[in-house]
Amino acid sequence: MSRALAHRGPDHQGVFQDGRCALGYRRLSVIDLTGGNQPMVHAPTGTVLVFNGEIYNYQTLRAELASLGHVFHSHSDSEALLAAYVQWGEDCLRRLAGMFAFAAWNPSNRSLFLARDRMGKKPLFHATLPDGTLVFASEIKSILRFPGVR
Repeated sequence: MSRALAHRGPDHQGVFQDGRCALGYRRLSVIDLTGGNQPMVHAPTGTVLVFNGEIYNYQTLRAELASLGHVFHSHSDSEALLAAYVQWGEDCLRRLAGMFAFAAWNPSNRSLFLARDRMGKKPLFHATLPDGTLVFASEIKSILRFPGVR
């Protein structure tokens, strides 16, 4: 599935797997060229993020999150988004300005949160298989690579 998106990001690729949850990522570096690689893991909680887009107000979010005790290791909007999700959960969406689609995996309760910007500028396609498996990607052609998706 990730290979089907190789054209989307030549700068980095990554994969995360935890049991039946697998997240793949292709990166085109725009903000923090060396520090925003994904999947990104929040070390204290193990929460994992894959993110496509740009968070316009990430520096403001980052400052607020730092005042709440979050420690940052990069200057990327991805890390600010991950910390915002860890801090506020789904309510982080109310604080985001930008164009985005992201997935956050919470290993403590084995839940996956998917979201996209209000206008759908960054696409998020998904399919549910008869056995309940959820498959998602930023392009349909990637989903079609998953066995059983037609």
